[in-house]
Amino acid sequence: MERLMTLFSYASQTDIWAAVVALLTAGAEHVFSLVVFRCPCSPDLNFVYGLSFLLVPALALLLLGYILNKKTWILLTGTCRIWSCDWVTANMTALLYISNFALVAPSSWIAVALLSGNYFECAMAGTNVSSSYGSHLCEDTSDVEQCQRELFRFPCGKGSGVSEADRNQVMLILKAHSQILGWLLIASIMLFNLLLICLGRCTSPISYLQLKFWRTYTKEENSLLNSRIVEHARKLAGRNLNSFFTDTPLKPFRSPLLICGRRSALCSSSTPESSSTVLCTATWRSSGKIREWIWGW
Repeated sequence: MERLMTLFSYASQTDIWAAVVALLTAGAEHVFSLVVFRCPCSPDLNFVYGLSFLLVPALALLLLGYILNKKTWILLTGTCRIWSCDWVTANMTALLYISNFALVAPSSWIAVALLSGNYFECAMAGTNVSSSYGSHLCEDTSDVEQCQRELFRFPCGKGSGVSEADRNQVMLILKAHSQILGWLLIASIMLFNLLLICLGRCTSPISYLQLKFWRTYTKEENSLLNSRIVEHARKLAGRNLNSFFTDTPLKPFRSPLLICGRRSALCSSSTPESSSTVLCTATWRSSGKIREWIWGW
């Protein structure tokens, strides 16, 4: 237990959430495969039905990952006024970071689905696939032509004129192909993430200790900013309600809401002259790169 707690202490909150999302997605895929998925064993529906269960939930999870990520809306809010190629280039790190986290659930769904093989077997057993692939699947059976004609019935395990031994052999080949694709997908994702992290760290404009300091600083600043926002909103609401119920003129109230929170490092449109915090000043002195690296890496 102590070793497990030590491991969690080294992992960041984002890594832990990514692992939780992957596990929940794998569990959901298993439930869908057992309860919802039923291969129609039809020459016209097998391919579409199997690929729908394989890809459509992954697309939905990808969109949901973007929608539920708070940093998506932090990045996109107000960008229609400043949208340009320079903006995309300056925020590429943040975009990659958001996309990397949003891809956790869909990639987990596809990988687990390919390892189980149910969707792939149903899709590739349909007659909509190329005849060459069907010939490859049935090349070692006793009756190749009969096997190709009845291939779409194999996932159901009944109603086929092909012997059970030949049918099981073809289904094993389909499952093997599906699992090979699943392991290749997992290895590709891990390799891509490793290269992305290495590229980010190698091109970082600051050292490891500086990065650690900036992360700690921004975390504390965000915490203080949230508490100050609540406090400020409470005071402003109290002033407005007091003026309404007592029918008195509004008292002067200094509000930073209309100046884009320029005293916070979170403001992406502030300038060096208007930024009073150490983090904002240092960030702009390094052309905005530090803020991107803190956020993305």
